Amino acid sequence: MDLRTLADWTLRPRLLAVPGVAQVTIFGGEVKQYQVIADPAKLTDYQISLTELMTAAQRANQNAGAGFMDSPGQSLVIHGLGRVTSLEDLEDSVIAVRNGLPIQIRNVASVRLGPEYKVGDSSTFGKPSVILIVLKQPGANTLTTTRTVAAALAEVRRALPQDVVMDTELFRQADFIERAISNINSAMVEGGVLVAIVLLVFLATWRAGLISITAIPLSLLVAVVVLRRFGGTINSMTLGGLAIAIGAVVDDAIIDVENVFRRLRENRVKPTPQPVLQVIYAASAEVRGSIVYATVIIALVFLPIFSLSGLAGRIFAPLGYAYIISILASLAVALTLTPALCYFLLPKVAGQSDESVVVVRLKQLYRRVLDPLLDHPKTVTAVSSVLLGATIAVVPFLGGEFLPEFNEGNLIIHMTGLPGTSMQESMRVGAIVQSRLAQIPETVKTAQQTGRVELGEDTLGPYYTELIAKLKESDRPREVVMADVRDKLDDIAGFTFGIKQFISERIEEVLSGTTATIAVKVFGPDLDVLRETAQQIQAAMAPVPGVADLTMERQTGVPEVAIRFDRKALALHGLRSADLAETVQAAFYGTRVSDVLEQQKTFAILVRYDPRAATDIEAIRRTLVDTTPGGKVPLGSIADVHIVNRPNTIERENAQRRIVVSCNVASGSLTGVVQQIQQQVDQHVHLPSGYYIVYGGQYEAQTQAVNQMTRLGSAAIVGIFLLLFLAFGSIRHALLVMANLPLALIGGVLAVLIASKGEMSVASLVGFVTLFGIATRNGIMLVTHYNHLLAEEGMPFGRELVVRGAIERLSPILMTALTAGLGLLPLALSGGKPGRELEQPMAVVILGGLVTSTLLNMAVIPVLYLRFGRRAYHEGIPHE
Repeated sequence: MDLRTLADWTLRPRLLAVPGVAQVTIFGGEVKQYQVIADPAKLTDYQISLTELMTAAQRANQNAGAGFMDSPGQSLVIHGLGRVTSLEDLEDSVIAVRNGLPIQIRNVASVRLGPEYKVGDSSTFGKPSVILIVLKQPGANTLTTTRTVAAALAEVRRALPQDVVMDTELFRQADFIERAISNINSAMVEGGVLVAIVLLVFLATWRAGLISITAIPLSLLVAVVVLRRFGGTINSMTLGGLAIAIGAVVDDAIIDVENVFRRLRENRVKPTPQPVLQVIYAASAEVRGSIVYATVIIALVFLPIFSLSGLAGRIFAPLGYAYIISILASLAVALTLTPALCYFLLPKVAGQSDESVVVVRLKQLYRRVLDPLLDHPKTVTAVSSVLLGATIAVVPFLGGEFLPEFNEGNLIIHMTGLPGTSMQESMRVGAIVQSRLAQIPETVKTAQQTGRVELGEDTLGPYYTELIAKLKESDRPREVVMADVRDKLDDIAGFTFGIKQFISERIEEVLSGTTATIAVKVFGPDLDVLRETAQQIQAAMAPVPGVADLTMERQTGVPEVAIRFDRKALALHGLRSADLAETVQAAFYGTRVSDVLEQQKTFAILVRYDPRAATDIEAIRRTLVDTTPGGKVPLGSIADVHIVNRPNTIERENAQRRIVVSCNVASGSLTGVVQQIQQQVDQHVHLPSGYYIVYGGQYEAQTQAVNQMTRLGSAAIVGIFLLLFLAFGSIRHALLVMANLPLALIGGVLAVLIASKGEMSVASLVGFVTLFGIATRNGIMLVTHYNHLLAEEGMPFGRELVVRGAIERLSPILMTALTAGLGLLPLALSGGKPGRELEQPMAVVILGGLVTSTLLNMAVIPVLYLRFGRRAYHEGIPHE
């Protein structure tokens, strides 16, 4: 009781004063009360009614303001002090006077300090404890709020009694965020290093590499400034967007620097070299059109992400904003700063150096490969078509999930007993569960919360328990740890268990109202039929491979003591229904009549009958009730008291009754498991007329997101085509460039099969959308250079033009592909690391697609251009 008082009146007010804290709820302990426990027999002997006792207890605790006492020199306030300060004050208070003798509260009731009736309790490590749950305000920064809360608790800790142990590390959402940000930052650094190596290898001079790599910090800095300016925060998703963009932000600068460097070397060997400034300007203008259109297309393909509705839109929008802002910033750097740096740093070195050995060898190798490809255009086209056809054939067999599972370092275990299970039983079994969890090598700390709290948002009864297990990092995969936990809890009878992680649980609760991955909802009018149908569905789902934590919503009959008032009997005794209702409440639960002030603390004064009055049905029936004339009658004579069976709860959704059968997915894909569940339910469950089933949870959200991304992605592809047509003025040119999209699809799907085990999530779809924009850049660079050779340098259309254009564009295409790909490599190889769960599937798709689109782009586009380029060129005036 003292520990709960400390939490209520010392810790909670201090934490509520912390900026960013919205609510502090307290589980466990005993809330202190001044309890007046009436003795029904003594009330009868003294002819005192329960109402009179409540009135006396209330009026015994009052102060009074009595005006002022004026004197010539001052005015004094007259204050009547009558509030209770001790148990004796309450005991000595007078209820009534009988035969000239005062009857005090002590004569008819015992007064004591006791605990409030508990509807919730908690324990830590299996031992009783008090748990404070701190909720932050919407929009408040989690890390900042957590640090401020920790500082406040450190201040309070010094004033606590020596025997009070405070553990502030039981569960901190900030732990996951800090690890996530650290991992994303390390991925950005690793990616940046790889990008720098690529630039130095290809450009063979630190000056050109420095000019190109300058785009990375400047672009990311601009993105951060813009995000902060418009109220954004630097979180794991915005950092993820920057990490994905780290290899792409340098592409525009690479294209510009490489072309300037090449033109300066060519100018060096001319009989009459042109002025350096003129060469740099012309070289930058030569690629400016392709840079602008490519960057605009990349930004365009991200628009579907911002149009995603629901939770997926909220999650991926910050990533999209960070990515687009950094890409647009890189374009601004490439158009302004990069040419200026080229003027200051490149002229001297361009006159002293040639292409790097790596570039020379690659061009020689490419020339040997390109000639046979141009000799066999039908074979090249056929092979590409077969690869694309095989890829499209594989797509229907890919698994599906809404979001990858997060690696948070904690487990949330929902333990549900039969409705009506006592809190004592739930706490006992919860202690057993905590002891089992302690046997898991990764377990660091455990805690239990049973029932509900006074200020909590959940309204579940004592049959429901939530256990928290904090885990340490280990070599065992998350799935193995969760399987170990399920195995440890499998033999505990009478309770069902659902095992999740915190973020996954909250996501699923938002999506379907349940804390499970798959929710099969049965709708209908009759509760008994609903319950029977739900049981059939549960039996049909049980044998499906991958189904775990299978449970049916506990909507069932529970015993209840019903006190039905006899209105005719009430009328005979001059009672009204409300009078008896208030008496019944006061007798068996208690009525709060006033509050005792102890310094800044307040404690309720509760009046009720002795709890032994409600130990069985007969005791309740014998309970004496005050009548209007002043007598007393047994409750059983004016009300029918019996035990009935009633639903513990009736759940509704969309104004209809429903029951949910839910489960998690332990193995296999979400889509595959749901499809098997649907097959089993269709075969074994017969739905009566007026009843229907809805499949909800992550599956519903995943299906909705896939449909949205498919529609919006198709619209983005149309937008890409229109921009390409605007850039080239030719439908054939636009189609030539868009040939990169199916080529990118091949590698993206292959990467999903290999690295993501065939699981296609919303994050993977976002990766495909991003990939289409990046892959288009290479096609634009190649086709615009062909058109430049035709229009500006006057080369005749033919094989030599195609070969020269491809070889001259080999270096920038490989550099942009390698920098974009290697910048993503740390993310792609970081499966399971906290903070990289959403970015890793995206990186895998983009990396795989870049490989095939780059290789096939250099093989297929030259072949197609040689075949269709002449007519495409004459369709309209090309624009660079």
